[in-house]
Amino acid sequence: MGHVTAVEDRKLWDKWLAERSHDACDELIRRYMPLVHYHVQRISIGLPKNVQKDELISHGLMGLYDALEKFQPERDLKFDTYASFRVRGAIIDGLRKEDWLPRSMRDKIKKVEAVTEMLEQRNGRYVTSEEVANELEIDSYDVERIMTDYFTSSLLSIDDQSQDTERNETFAATIEDKVTRTPEEHSSDLETKKELAMMIDQLPEKERLVISLFYYEEMTLTEIGQILSLSTSRISQIHSKSLFRLQQTMKKNAKNR
Repeated sequence: MGHVTAVEDRKLWDKWLAERSHDACDELIRRYMPLVHYHVQRISIGLPKNVQKDELISHGLMGLYDALEKFQPERDLKFDTYASFRVRGAIIDGLRKEDWLPRSMRDKIKKVEAVTEMLEQRNGRYVTSEEVANELEIDSYDVERIMTDYFTSSLLSIDDQSQDTERNETFAATIEDKVTRTPEEHSSDLETKKELAMMIDQLPEKERLVISLFYYEEMTLTEIGQILSLSTSRISQIHSKSLFRLQQTMKKNAKNR
């Protein structure tokens, strides 16, 4: 059965690559739509509720079609891998172009950051989302969601215009294409990974487990909830809380470098 499916896939790809058949294109899109839904699910976790999943699916679909148009099998790269890059990039690009983060949310982000910094200076240590929430007189979960929105809004599209007004080019043009990393870059990467691993180890057990299952095992929040016998919304809260802790620590370490 698997052999038959492989043969059918090969015929479908041959028809698309050789003839640009509309029927073959439609069938390939249908077969790879689960890839779009997968990335929509992953990205939508940190987005505000006003962002509709249908919009994300539409962006992802454009990325999938772009991947079909530009895919070159002779480069010995699996289509799933190539399409994942295109789909995810299209979704993030679409979000940035639509400027989905409202001004009111940006104001909230600034307030949370200001209070967090003020409390850290006053107490001489990292502060919890609960302490920030108490100072702002809001719920701690709201603080965590606000900072998750901030994290997502900081994603950068390489097709955006850079701030270099003289050259007027995109960020993509400023990226160095290096196959081999320098010893300094390699050392920096190792140090960052080591720091992040230490931060994760210091998280409470449940938060550490959620981070591990979500980012390393690539499970959805619903699947994690089933394993831990918790609701998806509760897992989402734990995920947001752990991200808040990690973001706070990473930002502090970056300032001290």
